[in-house]
Amino acid sequence: MTDPDRPGATPTHRTPLPPPRTGGRYRIAVVCLGNICRSPIGQVVLTEHVDRAGLSDRVEVVSAGTGGWHVGHPMDRRAATVLTAHGYDASQHRATQFEATWFDEHDLVLAMDGSNHADLTDVAPGGDVSRLRMFRDFDPRADDGDRDVPDPYFGDEDGFGSVLATVERTAAALVAALEAELGRG
Repeated sequence: MTDPDRPGATPTHRTPLPPPRTGGRYRIAVVCLGNICRSPIGQVVLTEHVDRAGLSDRVEVVSAGTGGWHVGHPMDRRAATVLTAHGYDASQHRATQFEATWFDEHDLVLAMDGSNHADLTDVAPGGDVSRLRMFRDFDPRADDGDRDVPDPYFGDEDGFGSVLATVERTAAALVAALEAELGRG
């Protein structure tokens, strides 16, 4: 599949959504390293897009980190600032650590980068990663060498704005895939 907005774009790595596990809500977990920057931005933005699409009664979005250093902490102030500046509510987030049982509890697990993907693969029960995808697998601008959402933690505020732009674009495409899978709200 190519990005129709980019002439000459290379095929993306987008794959179909895993089917829902049950008749309940479709559960999505967005995962990064510490759950204070990228994955909470992903959770907040994706939740807002789900709400706008009228899917909030059928889709739930959570986030977590592969590491436990920040468990219980709010998101990084720079992540909260960029979200707030763009009209999102960043006030409710508290960092959580991903646990292997989440694979059985979620329909889709989205890794923010290759390192997170490898960490999640390592803890997948029985090695079953059929519900694991890269977040940018749904980004119409992702290509073979560009599937990571860059970690802005050690950079300046501009990195958080760039992450937000990537997440917003990807969330819109992901919600379109959810609408196709689950039907419109």
